[in-house]
Amino acid sequence: MKMVFVDTGAFYAAINRNDENHREATALFNSATEDGWRLITSNFVVAETHALILARMGRELAVAWLRSIPANIIRVSKADEEKAKRIIFGYRDKEFSFCDATSFALIERLRIKEAMAFDRHFGQYGKFGLLRE
Repeated sequence: MKMVFVDTGAFYAAINRNDENHREATALFNSATEDGWRLITSNFVVAETHALILARMGRELAVAWLRSIPANIIRVSKADEEKAKRIIFGYRDKEFSFCDATSFALIERLRIKEAMAFDRHFGQYGKFGLLRE
């Protein structure tokens, strides 16, 4: 079974019809359903996505999204947090957020090969593929 990490941008684009990546995100989630992908995200991404939806689209949609998150949630470990710091310190020319860096660490720990992400930092890190429709 194909495991795919899902970042905030993909979740947000899928529910916001005005987002520039809406069509692509919707197509990717449809492919995931049709092809039986195992979608993975982190508890940090859930917090980030909920905050984004809440701020931009309101409480009702934020709560609805929380009730039906279309991915398995894996908790970021202490080791993931330490690796995230090393990633941030090691890539001095990049502006990776701690949330993104913990995602990179979790992706590597779980040996995930691909991500649904529109954040340029995922491409800059470059250690896994980015799905595109």
